[in-house]
Amino acid sequence: MGFVFLLILAIIGVGFFWSSHKEKQRRVAQQAEELDMVRRTAEEDVTQFGELVADLDIVTAGVQLDEGGRQDYKRALEAYDTAKNTLEAVQRPEDIAHVTQALEDGRYAASCVRARVEGRPLPVRRPPCFFNPQHGPSVEDVDWAPAGGRLRPVPVCAADAERLAVGAEPAVRKVPGADGYSRRAYWEAGPAYAQYNRGYFNGYAGSGMLPGVLMGAMLMGGMGHAFGPMGWDQQEMMADGDFGQDITGGADMGGDLGGGDFGGDMDFGDLF
Repeated sequence: MGFVFLLILAIIGVGFFWSSHKEKQRRVAQQAEELDMVRRTAEEDVTQFGELVADLDIVTAGVQLDEGGRQDYKRALEAYDTAKNTLEAVQRPEDIAHVTQALEDGRYAASCVRARVEGRPLPVRRPPCFFNPQHGPSVEDVDWAPAGGRLRPVPVCAADAERLAVGAEPAVRKVPGADGYSRRAYWEAGPAYAQYNRGYFNGYAGSGMLPGVLMGAMLMGGMGHAFGPMGWDQQEMMADGDFGQDITGGADMGGDLGGGDFGGDMDFGDLF
């Protein structure tokens, strides 16, 4: 009888080990697929920025840039090289954040070059356009709500501000969804895009230049652990800018924001 009992325990143990092993393999494969999906999205952004940098050759043709202009131009070129080289070496989810961080910095530098050439004041350093970070730095905040959501102030570029002013739809950045085929607004595409968004918006955490609730959505959506929808008190706290400390410094906002796991069940739409 004792032998049979031990045999049953052994069989259960082997079954549990095999099930755990298969689940781990499934998760590793899923994360690899998600990383590849987000990498392709970042590649689109790098290509688009490369075209923008190439246009600077035309914009500055025959123009004698001052020292500040030459530095901005150099910064844009270096940002493109950094984004491209980092993208080629991506191995972990958090590597994607370094790509989009370089793109965000480069687009601002490119905007400064254009402003200098056109004799305009240098643009204020602001968060990227919420609807599409490819649009570059935002110029103002506009109240907007997705279908069924509440109005929130979001940073937008001049072109999207004009569209919204006349009742038109903004030019939203669409990316592959969880199924890898359908394309959705990037803030609705799931936690796999958490690091992608982190690179674009993390630098504005606690700066007061990005509305608090939106900042939480950008930086908490699916990072590290599963987050449920935030309560009203939490939203009000974040809307007042009370983040505790800068996200980059490792603030504890309910989970590990630095982890490379794509796990989690919250997307950015949950906070609207």
